[in-house]
Amino acid sequence: MHRKWRALIVVCVAIFMLLLDITIVNVALPDIQRELHSSFTDLQWVVDAYALTLATTTLNAGSLGDLLGRKRVFIAGVALFTAASAACGAAGSPLVLNLARGVQGVGGAIMFAVSLAILSQEFHGRERGTAFGIWGATVGAAVAIGPLVGGALTTWLGWRAIFYVNLPIGVLCIAGAIRELHESRNEQAGKFDLPGFATLTSGLFALVLALLRGNDWGWGSGREVALYVAAVVLLAAFALVELRRIDPTLDFALFRIPTFSGAQIVAFTLSASIFSQFLYLTLYLQNVLGYSPIQAGLRFLPLSVVSFVIAPIAGRLSALLPVKLLLGLGLALIGVALLLMHGVTVHSGWTALLPGFIVAGIGVGMVNAPLASTAVSVVEPRRAGMASGLNSTFRQVGIATGIAGLGAIFQNRIQSELHGTGATKAVSSGMVQGSEIARAAFISGLDEILLVGAIVAFVGAVLAFVLVRRRDFVPSGPAGPEVATE
Repeated sequence: MHRKWRALIVVCVAIFMLLLDITIVNVALPDIQRELHSSFTDLQWVVDAYALTLATTTLNAGSLGDLLGRKRVFIAGVALFTAASAACGAAGSPLVLNLARGVQGVGGAIMFAVSLAILSQEFHGRERGTAFGIWGATVGAAVAIGPLVGGALTTWLGWRAIFYVNLPIGVLCIAGAIRELHESRNEQAGKFDLPGFATLTSGLFALVLALLRGNDWGWGSGREVALYVAAVVLLAAFALVELRRIDPTLDFALFRIPTFSGAQIVAFTLSASIFSQFLYLTLYLQNVLGYSPIQAGLRFLPLSVVSFVIAPIAGRLSALLPVKLLLGLGLALIGVALLLMHGVTVHSGWTALLPGFIVAGIGVGMVNAPLASTAVSVVEPRRAGMASGLNSTFRQVGIATGIAGLGAIFQNRIQSELHGTGATKAVSSGMVQGSEIARAAFISGLDEILLVGAIVAFVGAVLAFVLVRRRDFVPSGPAGPEVATE
């Protein structure tokens, strides 16, 4: 096997590990609550701390890879993620666990941000489509089978195993990266943009925190308003900083390229429409239909298997067909899939979701690979780290926004169904056993957010068809000496 394919394996294993940790913890939360005597807010932070740091540091990590060397930064990210995983597994209190989860998210952001830049350096032409197809399949599979892996580990080995399993994988990835990856960087990159890093990270942190906590704090509360004001001020400051720099972390001129803007919109709508639904679908399968963590995870396999099969095919087709066709059609299929899942009743079994899962798998597979390639193919190779990091940021902010926005709609629907009985939070969390009224309220809320997700996917599909253009792509070829350093 050629070295570059071994490098692809190393990158994909690391990406699979970090993305798995987005969803793997969901099924372990009850066990964590019992052992660490966690409050409901503590449990939310187990998920939120990881999502927040992953979303807010990805772009800066991509630019750091351009500056310091993508191989070096990638290895540092894997090492940080692995060490933080060990701290999570050894945590004796909710505070320690949540702090470690935050550090884990930083390590994951570093890996995620430079992964596409590394692959764009290694692969060119049709091989790039295949490599990005495998990367896209890895993304889809990791997010989809997280509940299954988490359920199996929690059931057989305990909740700490979901973190300890990262240790041997992380060590192997570090060894593989040292051996197989070539170093590359942007030789024209200037000094590290500290003001840009501080304002962007703080601004995105405030925005994502407000979105994630809005349901609990109240969307019009003082804390929420203060966070939104802080986000606007800090992000505006970031824009001013970047517009004044000769070598900005984010070149706003890139958004004048329709395809570049389209890639970010597709990344956002993909995550907000389908991936953010997994939390609520997992609650439905486990707490409404009564499946165990392992049984619930198995129900997601049709989606992940189909996505894994379709993604490499879509990667190859991206070199033959207009990319906007794959992106637009894929998002449209996701919209259709969510409509197929819409309409479940209190008498429905899990098979009512099966047609939607299969169609969603096709759609996700069609989008992930061409999107990954598009994200870095509209800029020069030396700027691939920035482009990769920005696209990954839009993916993670899409998940955070989707979970928060759908959660607000979900809870509002449940509250209207229960007529202010005070059980809204309990039912939203899936505590519906033995109550036909509570089950009906939960399913009513689920139906509504499935419909909203479908609308988001269809809007993304239209914008993909309109914005993505073949003429905006930069021809790929072997990197010149200004990019490769080994």
